[in-house]
Amino acid sequence: MKRLLLLCAFLVSVSLLPSAAQTKRRSTTVPRQPTAAPDTGPTQLIFISGKVVSEDGLELTESASIQSICHGQKHTETHTDARGYFSFQLGGRFGSPSIDPDFDAESDSRTGRVGKPDNRDLRDCDLQASLAGFTSDLVALGGRFTGGENADIGRIVLHRIGGVEGFTVSATTAQAPGAAKKALQHGQQKAKEGKLDDAQKSLEKAVSLYPKFAVAWFELGRVQIQKQDVAGAKQSFLKSVEADARYLNPYSGLTQIALREQHWQEALDASEKLLALNPINFPEMWFSNGVANYCLEHFAAAEKSARRGLEIDTEHHVPRLEYLLGMVLIRKPDYQEAERHLRTFLQMSTQSKDIEEAQKQLSDLARLTAAKKPNPGPSPE
Repeated sequence: MKRLLLLCAFLVSVSLLPSAAQTKRRSTTVPRQPTAAPDTGPTQLIFISGKVVSEDGLELTESASIQSICHGQKHTETHTDARGYFSFQLGGRFGSPSIDPDFDAESDSRTGRVGKPDNRDLRDCDLQASLAGFTSDLVALGGRFTGGENADIGRIVLHRIGGVEGFTVSATTAQAPGAAKKALQHGQQKAKEGKLDDAQKSLEKAVSLYPKFAVAWFELGRVQIQKQDVAGAKQSFLKSVEADARYLNPYSGLTQIALREQHWQEALDASEKLLALNPINFPEMWFSNGVANYCLEHFAAAEKSARRGLEIDTEHHVPRLEYLLGMVLIRKPDYQEAERHLRTFLQMSTQSKDIEEAQKQLSDLARLTAAKKPNPGPSPE
């Protein structure tokens, strides 16, 4: 039992790291070797802008990722603002491998470093938006640029995924009065600036003007979490769910609070509600669900959750799923497959704590494997 509690403590500490939606996701693309672009003319900067909209007119209060897809490789370029608009800078020689001075090929992010080769040919590049619960139209970049420095690509349309009932945007936003929407946007901006007291004041104004404002309740909960007011945040998340039961974000907040407090059944209930609404876009929630099951000693259910999470995490944004599955398989016991998943987790880990823990588990697993081997007995005379 003590060992189980220690493992649960480690799993919770990993699960409470900033989510992929809040931080830059670790790139799984092999870093490209710097190569000089051919001298085909002067390099020009391209400023691409546009707007993301939903097919059915649902107001997008959640920021969508804008991704380029060049030769099958996907990169996040920027995110939309509160009204769905986006703009970003791309540099390059038209009709030849492009050079984006702000693109870091190794970390898949814009860093401001000058001279990083991008090697993307705009003739073979598309642009799409990414938002949970939706698929996106592809906008071809090739042929759109004739040497001009600005290009408005128009609208990128999102379409609801069939069978998905929950979204990270709320239908209640359309009914909110203008003053409440303005207070929400002001609160979100103040939160980004780190002015949490001002943010809370604006968000409290938004929900007082419109008590069914699910998004504003969720944003208020996020600010309260940052201010260490966990009890207040929990109530705000519950108010958000009450306002719109199909709005997914508060379920994630409730799950994280329950994990932090080691209330495993609450974490299981909240995560299951989210996954019932959208089982295909949240591998990190499959991980949280698996952790709750593991710590409740529902090991078969934990294995199922970990495998489901790995199945949909095609870009390996949640490597801790590998660790969870490895630990479940040790208990099964299936030492061979457990070792494979733990080694994969070790290869993907960047935190020293995670690396140390994975190495410890692999060492313990080696001893278990050795002990399981049959004793050949004494050699015949």
